[in-house]
Amino acid sequence: MSVSDGEYAPPKYAQIVTAIRRKIADGTYPPGSQLPSETQLVREFAVSRPTVVRALQVLQLRGIIDREHGRGSFVKASPPVGEGESARPGRAVLDRVEAEEGAAVLHAGVVPAPANVAGMFSFPAGTPMVRRQVLLSAADEPCELVTFWCPVEIGQGTDLGGERPLTVSVRQHLHAVAGLRLEHVVERLAARHPVPDEVQVFGLGKTAAVLGVVARVFASGSRLVLVVEIGLPGALHELEDSYSL
Repeated sequence: MSVSDGEYAPPKYAQIVTAIRRKIADGTYPPGSQLPSETQLVREFAVSRPTVVRALQVLQLRGIIDREHGRGSFVKASPPVGEGESARPGRAVLDRVEAEEGAAVLHAGVVPAPANVAGMFSFPAGTPMVRRQVLLSAADEPCELVTFWCPVEIGQGTDLGGERPLTVSVRQHLHAVAGLRLEHVVERLAARHPVPDEVQVFGLGKTAAVLGVVARVFASGSRLVLVVEIGLPGALHELEDSYSL
């Protein structure tokens, strides 16, 4: 049985996100410029205002634009060449302030680590570790599930095991509370089917496409201190980078 391409088309607000990002990339909307008003975007894309608002919220969530009440939406300054944040999900997660982005903490506490996570730390499967799982949404639609794993000796005494959204970034918090200076990240990206937690929070089918990111975060002395698992629904996300040749 054949299925038309239209059945696989991403939601309209995701299409608007892609279109605006392309216009930012090609210079139609240069850094610091103001985007068309919501009314203008409604006319341009022939969609409802809530659809446009959702698209702008997604762009703001990804750090691409700033939205100022009463003034409009503005393109953020371009990142330095080779430092495209949108292509570095692990770094974006470490620098995000949960409380400012409406993140919901789904779980925080000490649990047995699964074999894949424990193995990265050279721990036996089931070793107790601090687990923090955070859900981010745009326009009330879940769009990113982030799970932090941290050894107990590091995580205890920090707020990673607390149920309230952090008021500073994870990077700042670990530096201030645990004295850790995060130095580099080894990041792996894979297209895959959703895991059970993602099926539940995103409302996805078991064969839906998900971008899965696993980031190993190292402190000084090449010490692994944090593993971050990120689930991104494939229909809502695309990754982009820029670099010199």
